[in-house]
Amino acid sequence: MNSVTNIIKKEVKELLTPSTLVPIIIMAAIFGSLGNIIGGAGQEATKAPVIGMVDQDHSVLSAVAGKTLNKSANVVYTGSSVSEGLTALEKEDGIALIIIPSGFGESILSNKSGEYQILWIMKGTGLMDTISSSNVDSSLQLASASISKEIIDSHASVNSTVILNPTVKNETTIFKGKEMVGISPGLISGFMSQQAFVVPLIVLMVIIMAGSMVISSMGTEKENKTLETLLTLPVKRSSIVFGKLAGSAIVGLILAVIYMIGLGYYTSSISAGSPIDMAKYGLTLDAFDYVLVGISLFLGLLSALALCMLLGIFAKNYKSAQTLTMPITLLAMIPMFAVMMLDFNTMPLVGQVLLFAIPFTHPMMAIRSLMFDDYTLVVGGIVYEAIFAMATMAIAVWLFRKDILLTGRLTAGEKKRSYSPIWNAIQRMNKRK
Repeated sequence: MNSVTNIIKKEVKELLTPSTLVPIIIMAAIFGSLGNIIGGAGQEATKAPVIGMVDQDHSVLSAVAGKTLNKSANVVYTGSSVSEGLTALEKEDGIALIIIPSGFGESILSNKSGEYQILWIMKGTGLMDTISSSNVDSSLQLASASISKEIIDSHASVNSTVILNPTVKNETTIFKGKEMVGISPGLISGFMSQQAFVVPLIVLMVIIMAGSMVISSMGTEKENKTLETLLTLPVKRSSIVFGKLAGSAIVGLILAVIYMIGLGYYTSSISAGSPIDMAKYGLTLDAFDYVLVGISLFLGLLSALALCMLLGIFAKNYKSAQTLTMPITLLAMIPMFAVMMLDFNTMPLVGQVLLFAIPFTHPMMAIRSLMFDDYTLVVGGIVYEAIFAMATMAIAVWLFRKDILLTGRLTAGEKKRSYSPIWNAIQRMNKRK
């Protein structure tokens, strides 16, 4: 029994190290923060939708519809001017202007469906961003039900088909300066959700595959003592780091090229099968856009590889290296779920900063941003990824000069020196000499 207990203690001690616990604790905190952000966005989206209403008909049936809409939604504008209605919605952060055109009531009483004209003001393309538009649709259904009741109560001679479906919608969506006639926010979100799910998933898989190779390689070299042999050669530590990263980056580049080829076929396929004419509204990517996506993906992979090399330094052997792949996996999963649920531009500032700081976020949302000509976010992400990768590589070079490379932990002397300003000053002076 004692021997079993000792073995259990030994395994727990080897696996439950600070290098294993700290990344998991950080990931748990990030997941918790994102959960609060998404939960807050969900609660905000389930509130009564903010709309405006323009009644150009002034009939009994249009009044019935207006009365029902006032009960089920937060109507911030009622008048006859479309431009004033849009201005009021912009001030109140509204999402839709419902126009009841002249002849609405007369058309219904003539056995023809009355037509709502809806101007949607779309804020984002995430799944959570479309809840408010769904609430508006529900309000319109209630208004149609009230019209049906009014027709029945007034004993009007209207056929049963129109009574059951007294209204239809003519929708126009305004999103990021693009006015898309005949398209609802649900259609746009549905198209974007296909990419919001598949693209981040592929990026996640590429990062996991490339990152696990780097960490496993470090653990294997330590276990086989090949790393010690490499360090005895007259080669600079920086050359070793850059050589390892370059080799891994080549593999990552090959994966990125394969990814881009598959992505090109994927986007063309979903565009061909989409009910939205993507080219008509400029929702397509050109060659330059694909180059930007490729650069963002490559730098994201390079950042992942540099992070994996840092984690690999703490690996003592191949077995411990396997456990260190989990932080990278979790770190890549966070932006994947966030991009699926929310649009970056509609997230709270804290969420935007948090996601922007994760280098894997940028290739996941590059396509969505480029489709709406948001080059600032994509180029800014590329610059950040480059800085992040270089900083991480610099830290890896510094750690390669320490005993931690072979022992998996800092020695007592290194701990003391790393926290000593005097020691650091002496080191800088010696370097100048």
